[in-house]
Amino acid sequence: MPGQGRQGRSDAFQRKARREGYRARSTYKLKDIQKRSKIFKNGDKVLDLGAAPGGWSQVALEFIGEEGKLVGVDLQHILPLAGAIFIQGDLRESETREQLQELMPKADVVISDMSPNLSGNYSVDQARSVELSSLALEIAAERKASAFVVKVFEGADFQEYRKAVIDEFGSVRALSPEASRKQSSEVYLIAKRKRR
Repeated sequence: MPGQGRQGRSDAFQRKARREGYRARSTYKLKDIQKRSKIFKNGDKVLDLGAAPGGWSQVALEFIGEEGKLVGVDLQHILPLAGAIFIQGDLRESETREQLQELMPKADVVISDMSPNLSGNYSVDQARSVELSSLALEIAAERKASAFVVKVFEGADFQEYRKAVIDEFGSVRALSPEASRKQSSEVYLIAKRKRR
């Protein structure tokens, strides 16, 4: 049947997430990124931006173990998760940034699955995506992160943003995880630098 592949694939990851106790199908995107890029190690301090509903936090906690620390931030409320500290707030506001600074002044890994509320106008949505991704890069740079994973929509500002990530980290690779929807224009940039 036409279209069944895309929808079937999406539903398969949703069913798998429910079956395995994960909060979101996007957990498999981060698992794929970790498998291919090895961004986490045991004991890492991880900052999860756009963390709701907590699926990426669940995966990160598996890789950093009990010695690690994870702080997640989102506009939406996130249900508690053992081993994680969640902040409900807007990263563009000073109060949220101050809370974040207090809880995690430095981070080994910054991950961002932030996405704008989609308007249906692709050029507007893509520009908003780059704006959020730029905010994530700024936060990663402030914390001297050794690894950075960020979702961004491909489009007019994508190459300029990619260059900004390279300028900060020295190198970057782009991945489209297996769990991404086929029709999606999202891409994940993975940047790593030598640990200090």
